[in-house]
Formats: sequence, structure tokens, C-alpha cells
Amino acid sequence: MNNINLNELRNRAYKTACEHGFHDKELSNEHFLCLIISRLMKAVEADRKGKCADRESFKSSYENEEPHDDANFKYCFEKYIKDTLPDELSDAVIRLLDLAGLRNISIDDFPEEAIYGASESCVGETFTESIYAISTLPIRYFYEYNYSFESQIGHMLLSIFGLAKHMNIDLIWHVEQKMRYNELRPKLNGKRY
Repeated sequence: MNNINLNELRNRAYKTACEHGFHDKELSNEHFLCLIISRLMKAVEADRKGKCADRESFKSSYENEEPHDDANFKYCFEKYIKDTLPDELSDAVIRLLDLAGLRNISIDDFPEEAIYGASESCVGETFTESIYAISTLPIRYFYEYNYSFESQIGHMLLSIFGLAKHMNIDLIWHVEQKMRYNELRPKLNGKRY
């Protein structure tokens, strides 16, 4: 994470969401948090089904072969990455980044020791227990600690990065691939909202 600027990723996620119609209406924080939690639940389903990304096949099929055009990228992404556990975690991160962009929340880059600490908090927990902790973080942090909304968003992001580190998932790589994929999708990604 040393060379990643989370605010640049936030701006890219927000720009793509705006271009795809996700902010055509004013919606509540709760609406967006529900969509983030839905992605975390899809990560649980991907884990239950054993859906793991095949990054090596993606790399050999897309990165090492010609052409490197959008159609080939989309095909390879859908075949080897889409709907897997890392893909769903990256979706949750992108939605959090988008919400931060919408609400003009600056996100400090996480020092390695913070990510390590978040990773260590997953030790002894099942995947579902870790996802539950992340999903309930906004409620717990508001009612138990009176943390600001900005802090809740930051802690959710840090917790997802910590979980990914604990699972040896290169989350930044997955976020970048999913962002590219999202840029190629239709308005509202073909959904109602």
C-alpha cells in the first residue's frame, strides 16, 4: 500500500459512479452503507461457494496475450475474476471510496502497521465473523464510541484491507481491475440503483 493514494482511488470511484448514474438522486448514507454491506455479504457467498480469483489465468490470458483491448479485458475479467471473494471485497472498497467521494471525505493512506494491526484482529475469527464485525462497524462505532461518519468509513476501509492482508489477497490489484471493469459497464451497471 506504500505507493497507493486512497484519495486518488476515491476520486476515480466517485467519478465512475457519477458517470454511470449512481448519484443522479440524493440518497442517504444508510442507502450507501446498505449497498456496501450487500457486497460484504456477496463476499461471504463467494467464500461459501469457494469462488477464488484465478489471477494467474487472467494474467496469462489478458496481460501476456494480445490484444490488450477493452473487450478482451472484460472477457478475461468475467472469466477469471468476477464474482469471486476478492472481487466482492474490492466492490465493498470501491463503494466505500465512492461514498467518501460523494461526502467529500478525505482518506489518509493507511500505514503498514495499521494494516498489520487490522490483519491481526482477524486471527482466531472465521471469515464470517470478520465480515460481521466490518458490517456492524458503523452502528457500533456510532453508538458505542460516538465516532464521526468519516471515521466510520475510514475504519471500515482499514478493516477490509486488514482482512485481505490476513487472507493474502492483493486487494489494491483487485480494486484497480474492478475499477477498470466498472468503467466499461452500462449506466447503473444494468441495475435499478
